[in-house]
Amino acid sequence: MKIVEVTPENAIKETLFCIKDTKKQGFKDKVNWLKKRHKEGLRIKILKNDDDKMIGFIEYVPAKKAWRPIDADNYMFIHCTYIYAKKERSKGYGSMLIEDAEKEAKTKGMDGLCVITSKGGWLANKTLFEKNGFEQIETKDRFELLSKTWNNNSQKPKFNNWTEQQSKYKGWHLLYADQCPWSEKSVAAILNVAMDYGVDLTITKINTVKEAKKAPSGFGVFNLLHDGKLLDDHYLSATRFRNILKKELDIRT
Repeated sequence: MKIVEVTPENAIKETLFCIKDTKKQGFKDKVNWLKKRHKEGLRIKILKNDDDKMIGFIEYVPAKKAWRPIDADNYMFIHCTYIYAKKERSKGYGSMLIEDAEKEAKTKGMDGLCVITSKGGWLANKTLFEKNGFEQIETKDRFELLSKTWNNNSQKPKFNNWTEQQSKYKGWHLLYADQCPWSEKSVAAILNVAMDYGVDLTITKINTVKEAKKAPSGFGVFNLLHDGKLLDDHYLSATRFRNILKKELDIRT
């Protein structure tokens, strides 16, 4: 097994694992995003076997630069990690990727690792991290915040209060970032449905870490709201949005 780092220079060759088609707009947007984030310490690593087949990946970044609503001074934060095939998920490959992030965190003199998990969509289950010495330190909505530290005097990571951010958004709002390469496709689908229903949807791209940390959901990089209420916190299909829209319109008639 080998771990290969994806950089702005080799992204076309290595792909991004979670999106492999280099012609997709989401791929292009993610690579442009990576160019800015790589110098901030963001790393994307792909685990491959001897046949150069991609098995899984991990994306991590110093927590000060994490695109999630957390406060975790001097920690490394894991944005995403995934082992593609179910048959490969009991072989310790996920642990190999976490160990890579831990090694880099220690090399940089950090106090530990942290991650947001969930049983819902687009985030890893906490079981993998608990097997690797992480402890759950906070929960909010559907999310869990876990950390692993080798400095017991360090300040524990904590969630920012994304709920208090939600009341700022009157009307229909969709906020998203290029951290997830699938967001762009979802945004286009949602916008088309909104136009079909005559809904005035304000779409805002999250362009900075500061904006992401003040996002109105735990996932941070995808937020659908209506009159201060969070309706969904991860990218969704046109059908899913159409159902949400019908429900909201029915409530208000």
